[in-house]
Formats: sequence, structure tokens, C-alpha cells
Amino acid sequence: MITPDTKDWTWVLERPCADCGLDTSALLFEAVPGLVRANAEFWTTLLDGDGDGDGGGGVEGLRERPAPGVWAPLEYACHVRDVFRTIEGRLRLMLAEDGPVFADWDQDATAVEERYREQDPAVVAGEIALAAERLAGVQAGVPAASRQRAGQRSDGARFTVESLSRYTVHDVVHHRYDVTGEQQGG
Repeated sequence: MITPDTKDWTWVLERPCADCGLDTSALLFEAVPGLVRANAEFWTTLLDGDGDGDGGGGVEGLRERPAPGVWAPLEYACHVRDVFRTIEGRLRLMLAEDGPVFADWDQDATAVEERYREQDPAVVAGEIALAAERLAGVQAGVPAASRQRAGQRSDGARFTVESLSRYTVHDVVHHRYDVTGEQQGG
């Protein structure tokens, strides 16, 4: 079993993450779509199926959990795909409505229900590429005047289009760190 992550990660909008090294406050909104695309490239390479991205472990290496209670690389990849999809929907909602409250998303329950660890890495790679491109397209199309449009999670955490985009970059960069242990900076 994986212990659910109940930590409030919104602090990453105010100060650098000591683990992954990313400082979201230093990110320019214009850079976000490229960072989303670059992150997706990492995951698609990791899942490429020929062993190059996973240290030689093949598909089974992608499914292997490095320690009890820690997601396998494939599970992280599925989560990143779903982050891209979820945030795309939330951004579209923020751009279409005034002050929407986002539907709850239990990422840990989704991992179990969707059987992340059993999914086909090649399929997930394609889904990540598509989801990242769709998200990056929405972000790239946001006019400067709309970047402060707001929405909030059901727990009350409030985001603007800009802050949600920076928060998302941290999420997926941090998961790359979770898999590789390499700081990305930023």
C-alpha cells in the first residue's frame, strides 16, 4: 500500500523546493508551456519500452517499487499524465467561468482504481505526450489579461491561472526527482 500524500504543497509557490530544487516564483509564465513539454519528453523517454530510460529493467523495471510505500516509475508516469489532464480541465474552467471551485480529485484513489502499475508503458507514453501538448497549448494561448483569473480547490486553496500553472510545473518536476533523485533547479 502507498500512504496517501496529505501534505499541502501550495508553499512551493512562495519558496524553492529543497528536494527537487525548483523555484516556481522565478518561473516566467511564458516559459511554462515549454517546461510542460520538456517534462513530458522525460516521461516518454523513460517509458519508451527499449530499456534506455529505466536503467535496463524493461517493463518490469518500470513496475518495480523502489521501496515499500513508494510508487514505481510507471505509477508516477500515470500520475503525471493525469495531472496534465486535470490541470488542463481546471485551466479551461478558470478561463470560462468566474471563480470556479474545482471538483475533488483523489490522486491516491485514482492510482488504485486505474491500476497505474498495470498499465501499458507505451500507451501511457503516448497519453502523456498528448496530455502535455493539450495543457501546454491552453497555457500558451492565455492572454496576459487572463492570467489572474481565479479558481479554488474544495479545500479552499486559491489559485490564479498563472499560479496553478507554476504549481503544476513543480508537481511534475518533483515527480521526475522522485524517480531519478536528480534536482532540476529552475
